[in-house]
Amino acid sequence: MGFIKQLKEEIKIIKERDPAIHSSLEVFLYPSFKVMLSYRRAHKAYLKGHYFIARLISQRAARRTGIEIHPGATIGEGLFIDHGSGVIIGETAIIGKNCTLYQGVTLGGTGKEQGKRHPTLGDNVMVSAGAKVLGSFKIGDNSKIGAGSVVLEEVPPFSTVVGVPGRVVKRCDENLPQASLDQIDLPDPIREDITALQQSNTELINRILELEAEVKELKKSI
Repeated sequence: MGFIKQLKEEIKIIKERDPAIHSSLEVFLYPSFKVMLSYRRAHKAYLKGHYFIARLISQRAARRTGIEIHPGATIGEGLFIDHGSGVIIGETAIIGKNCTLYQGVTLGGTGKEQGKRHPTLGDNVMVSAGAKVLGSFKIGDNSKIGAGSVVLEEVPPFSTVVGVPGRVVKRCDENLPQASLDQIDLPDPIREDITALQQSNTELINRILELEAEVKELKKSI
């Protein structure tokens, strides 16, 4: 892809995904825009074996934007990094098409693996703010990782993951064109468990009160 085509593609991606954009000129101020242009250059150098030049480009971009993308990472078309501060993408990470990452996201390793050390994201995956995906496994297509989650194992397609450690709390077999960008309306399994316990506790208390009343009536009748 030529430079002008890359430029137009990055502008289009940001304008489509960020409702705060009011003009194409604003895109040039976005960290995501700057870092992706630098990543494309660095990745080309990396593939040619020019590792120092590749790292030089990527580290300069990291200092300017707060987004650190290793030049060895493989990134498909349509990646959008919203805000971006604190985003880290490891060397062997693979990101599919039309993915969205929010600030504070880490696609990292566990320190225990060799070779492929970082995660693979399928197409249309959304990783919410502060989430950490650590290890050489795959996040399936059209999946959503909740804010602050720590994901340590493979996630099936069409899944919603929340918690520490992350667990699948919702699956959908519907063939969605792209994961929803809603980071708020996610299932909360801990809250659901607490609500169920509270309901059971209330039922037990009511039953105890009923039994106490029955005992009092029995004593009166004796």
